[in-house]
Amino acid sequence: MAELFGARLRERRRELGALCVGIDPSASVLESWGRPPTIEGLEYVAREILEVVGELVAVVKVQVAFFERFGSAGLRVLESLLGDARDVGVVTIADAKRGDIASTNEGYAEAWLGAGSPLRSDAVTASPYLGVAALAPLYRVAAETGRGVFVLAATSNDEGRLVQDARDVQGRRVRDLVLDDVAAYNDRLDGLGSLGVVLGATREPPAFDLSRLGGPVLVPGVGTQGGSLEQVARLSAACAPDTVIVNVSRAIAAAGPDRRALRDATRRWRDDAAVL
Repeated sequence: MAELFGARLRERRRELGALCVGIDPSASVLESWGRPPTIEGLEYVAREILEVVGELVAVVKVQVAFFERFGSAGLRVLESLLGDARDVGVVTIADAKRGDIASTNEGYAEAWLGAGSPLRSDAVTASPYLGVAALAPLYRVAAETGRGVFVLAATSNDEGRLVQDARDVQGRRVRDLVLDDVAAYNDRLDGLGSLGVVLGATREPPAFDLSRLGGPVLVPGVGTQGGSLEQVARLSAACAPDTVIVNVSRAIAAAGPDRRALRDATRRWRDDAAVL
């Protein structure tokens, strides 16, 4: 069995801090950088961000949708970008939000976590809302290859609250049930496990005891989406030490295309996140 993803991520976090930089080459980011909405514009922006931040932070999160919109050409850029990230040693999270019935998840698991896949990343985000247990193929391949899965529990978008805050017949919120299931899986493993969760910075802390999660916590929603590092710090206080990763995307990309400004913005966010 390969080294567990959670343990590897914690080691990188202790070395380089809690900041995760999002690589989100959206149409608006390309426009703000003075680049055309083409595959060339996409590749330029994505590579520039990786080259600047790759030596400064432990983790990058790549928003898969902005590559998929260019079809096979975009996926080729994504494959190359993930390969370059592996070469410089930065941990990659593919923000693909995959999740389906178990048989379909077999394919997603091999695509994003399989040892020989050109799209392999260190971790992938997954939606549990067709059933947490249905994600079992992702969990299995992650454990076999030393990679991870970040399961959506409470996202930073308001639309997600209707489902995530719904209660079962015993009054427990769905997001807390997701957290409990992830913790139960991690309990089977020795050390910080392969499964993490996504908890938006703009959401109130869950009722679930995060200290027993047994895996990392990815916190989006900071910066442009209105979340603050103070909110993340309150969330982090409830978690095991060195397990929280805070993602900042648009607030850093907005400093580009000037490389020095991009580097300075990354350092500021990284240093401010050192309190986590």
